[in-house]
Amino acid sequence: MKILVLLLLVFLVAGAVYALNDSKKRPASGATHTLSDSDKATLLTAAQQAYQQQDYATALEKWLTLAEAGDAEAQFDLGTAYSEGKAMPRNDAKAREWLEKSAAQNNAAAQFNLGLLYYKGKGTPQDINKAREWFEKAAIQGLSEAQFNLGVFYEKGRGIPQNYEKAREWYEKAAAQGNGFAKYNLGTLYADGKGTPQDYGKAREWFEKAAAQGFSEAQHTLGVLYDNGTGVAQDYDQAREWYEKAAAQGQAESQYNLGLFYDNGQGVPQDSTKAAAWWEKAAEQNYAAAQYSLGLLYENGRGVAQDYDKAREWYEKAAAQGEASAQFNLGNLYAQGDGIAQDYNKARQWWEKAAIQGEARAQFNLGAHYSKGEGVPQDFSKAREWFEKAAAQKNDEEVRQAAQHALQILDQVTGKKP
Repeated sequence: MKILVLLLLVFLVAGAVYALNDSKKRPASGATHTLSDSDKATLLTAAQQAYQQQDYATALEKWLTLAEAGDAEAQFDLGTAYSEGKAMPRNDAKAREWLEKSAAQNNAAAQFNLGLLYYKGKGTPQDINKAREWFEKAAIQGLSEAQFNLGVFYEKGRGIPQNYEKAREWYEKAAAQGNGFAKYNLGTLYADGKGTPQDYGKAREWFEKAAAQGFSEAQHTLGVLYDNGTGVAQDYDQAREWYEKAAAQGQAESQYNLGLFYDNGQGVPQDSTKAAAWWEKAAEQNYAAAQYSLGLLYENGRGVAQDYDKAREWYEKAAAQGEASAQFNLGNLYAQGDGIAQDYNKARQWWEKAAIQGEARAQFNLGAHYSKGEGVPQDFSKAREWFEKAAAQKNDEEVRQAAQHALQILDQVTGKKP
């Protein structure tokens, strides 16, 4: 199972956010630049207290006084407040204006948030290059979130040539400050051998560091390493422990993998009931493989009471996401009339969806239905076409042999190949 690189995570740097109310009269501009350091400290404290007490009008008045006096922190907080729109109407254009004033004074958090606005195209046309420039300014000042985002830019080649070595360098800077996302992405670089020789030992070390911070993707990936014996001795107990940590945080793939462990009796006593419980957690998060697996349990009555209606419901959810096995099984339910009125036409429609994706069993069933004329006009040419597709499959030997045999019978019936 390939370890996926975490996509760019963008989020606002934590900072005080204050309510603004533009109806409040602003201080005369001539008086705002005479504030002493003591006055500024007093206003900062008063603004903070007002905000905590949800007295946003007072907080606004004091923050505007400070911001217009050139206080970089106040300018940052106003910009962030406009961007988040929690205590005031959201206004990305004003957010950018205040953040620019703060960023011009080298406020790293403001530089980072400006980068986010340019990256998302909020309050300004989207500009990946400007986003990178602002992230770089903040990163040089040591802001770990900016260092992480720069690493992603270099890894993905966003606005700059792809460069795994530079990505690794920026991730390392962020990781040194405890950034869990950076630690995880460093692990993926070592696991995939990008920008560094492949080294599963180092990959595992970085994943463990991120996992220790409660990062669910790292916990899941460690489970995968132990599950597959990749760079470590295969250990189902360790795999299960890591999957459980990630699953407890709602990581759907870990929940699905735990279901596999229990259904197959892999490192645990076989228990289809527990498998169903884990698959249901993942299925409710729209994880297609879990939806299909849950449908299979309901169809066969394993770990749950047999229920064709529930089987069909879960198959439909998975099939809607393109899960070929679910599409195939839905076709079977309609063909057999299990829990639903028999309908060869719907069976064919679902088999076709699966067959187009290379599902050998669906290809064979389509060939059989065209050869028999079940739900479709009998058509030996189409039957041959689908049997040939199934016979060409290499991942299902039983179906391949059955399709070859069907082709031989078809030759006898038609007298020759078309």
